[in-house]
Amino acid sequence: MTNSLDEARYDAVVLGAGISGLVATSILLRDGARNVLVVDEYAWSGGNHIDCKFGDYTFDVGSYIFQDDSPLLAHFPELLPLYIQIYPSWGRLTPQGGVSHYPLSIKDDLLSAGPLEWLWMVSSIIFARTFRRRIRSAKDFATFWIGRRLLERTGLGYYLSRFYGFPADQVDVKFAEKRMLWIKEHATLRNLVGRAFRRAPNVAPNQQLVRPREGFGVLYRKAMERLEGQGAGFVLGTKIARVQRQNGEFSIVLANDRAIVGRRLVSTIPLARIQDLCGLQTHRELKTVTLLTLFYSFSGERGFKQPILYNFSSEGAWKRLTIHSDFYGRCHGREFFSVEVNAEHVAHDISTADSDFRTHTCDNRLFLGDLRLEGAHMLDNAYPIYTDQADEHAASTVAALRKLGIESIGRQGRFDYQPTARDSTLKAEAALRSDQPGQTWSRSDASAP
Repeated sequence: MTNSLDEARYDAVVLGAGISGLVATSILLRDGARNVLVVDEYAWSGGNHIDCKFGDYTFDVGSYIFQDDSPLLAHFPELLPLYIQIYPSWGRLTPQGGVSHYPLSIKDDLLSAGPLEWLWMVSSIIFARTFRRRIRSAKDFATFWIGRRLLERTGLGYYLSRFYGFPADQVDVKFAEKRMLWIKEHATLRNLVGRAFRRAPNVAPNQQLVRPREGFGVLYRKAMERLEGQGAGFVLGTKIARVQRQNGEFSIVLANDRAIVGRRLVSTIPLARIQDLCGLQTHRELKTVTLLTLFYSFSGERGFKQPILYNFSSEGAWKRLTIHSDFYGRCHGREFFSVEVNAEHVAHDISTADSDFRTHTCDNRLFLGDLRLEGAHMLDNAYPIYTDQADEHAASTVAALRKLGIESIGRQGRFDYQPTARDSTLKAEAALRSDQPGQTWSRSDASAP
């Protein structure tokens, strides 16, 4: 890792060393840039792919599953041997107090409902399709496709409020389309019934993978090594003071008053942050979720078998938990897992979140035994929330940065919900294909791979 700066100018500077930043650097080098510098205020690469160590336990901030056919591996093939193959399943805690299949269950949500419930659900869908055709919010979107009754019976409506941090009727429909497209594709009654009788395709499924036992650092260090071998440098854990454009070049001034000069600037950091660094006025706040993650170890009867469990019940602030010990094995004979909570729901207070989780899971007969809070982590800008036409405001901000010659891409850089490394990789590739600033490099000038 490069931590010192020379006086040479860089072909390109990338702000942010997350997935989008690493992929952008790979693309720039592939397209002929001879030297690229990656700058991140985090002290690690991988962005919000964060793990936390407490004693001998290693937890994730979030739930991350990769696939062996991910386009990320086209840029960094050396990552594949480092992943651990898993065979995950997903469950949800229902409003009825049971654990069922995620996101919907034909057996529990339909077959066991009975004739009166079937009539209610069908009538609800017909009513929504007839009288609720104007879709403006996430709640409208979900109600239109599965009806109000199925929305309530499955608990999806409760989960939406936990995910967003405030009522789903205040969330723009464009965010719902990004996060909940599966409702439209799979959750109508016709498709649910069709899936029950559809034969599985005769193709080998892709492998499901998780990061190495040691954490994300081992994984993304390999990606950095590949990029460094191709001409990239890294400055991590250093605050950025300001960004200026002078004489067609960009000057990135660090907190120690040292300046980096680049002919091209790609930003993957939050829009509000790059605006501030450029001295641009922010006219409207772009809301994001602050994610509080609780880390537990446990011995006893946990009450369900799936390694990933979503909270679709009517109570409890937590929204999802991931049993890491199902993937990596127990530690000192104990299971260990992460619990995600929208910080707004617990006033950003760890003790409140812990108490709420313990009470709710005990009431539902989950984690009956010795449950220990090992630690916690608070993550700002976990993912964007679209309210009050925030997507249009974000697009205008990206366009304003583009006029300055700054290419703002990625989950943070475009205020774009990107749930997977696959999605982030594909969108980074697409953005750098379409956002060419007029500066290119010939192949004859490129460094050897």
